Amino acid sequence: GPSNSEGAGKVSLLKKVPALKDGDFTLAECTAILLYLSRKYNTPDHWYPSDIQKRAQVDEYLSWHHANIRANAPKTMWIKVLIPLFTGQPLPSEKLQEVMEGLSTSLKQFEERFLQDKAFIIGNEISLADLVAIVELMQPVGVGCDIFEDRPRLMEWRRRVEDAVGKELFFQAHEMILNIKEMSNIQIDPQLKEHLAPVLMKMLK
Repeated sequence: GPSNSEGAGKVSLLKKVPALKDGDFTLAECTAILLYLSRKYNTPDHWYPSDIQKRAQVDEYLSWHHANIRANAPKTMWIKVLIPLFTGQPLPSEKLQEVMEGLSTSLKQFEERFLQDKAFIIGNEISLADLVAIVELMQPVGVGCDIFEDRPRLMEWRRRVEDAVGKELFFQAHEMILNIKEMSNIQIDPQLKEHLAPVLMKMLK
């Protein structure tokens, strides 16, 4: 149901998604949820390594990610699809250009600081760091901003992530994002539009 409902508030005090409910235990924030699940289900070591230095490298990337990749990549989807859908008005092209410039800076740092010449962010095996990064970076692709074009090192990394996850699962997981433009044809409840439009606009200030 709606994330601002009373029921949602019982799962997440912030009334935001993602949120996890495991029996009587509830948890918010995607990174915390991923780490909880990896520990509870004793996932293969490469996802969140037991080696203290490799684990610290995953933590380092996850800490950097929020203020850099996540601060820019999802905004392309808001600007090109979601805000026009809820407000009925397209945003000026300058707004997208501003976001793309910020994302370009983040991608340069991502390649030079984290990826370097490695197969994955922390070495030869995929980790939660790669998973968190790719989900964010597929969002611009879904709205027609191919950030992998003209970035061969980034493109090769994406292909390795696809192979490691499995191409079928990879595209299944990103199906909604890659078809996000189809949302422009759906009808939105007027009350929901009235509620969300100012919230969405505030996100981009």
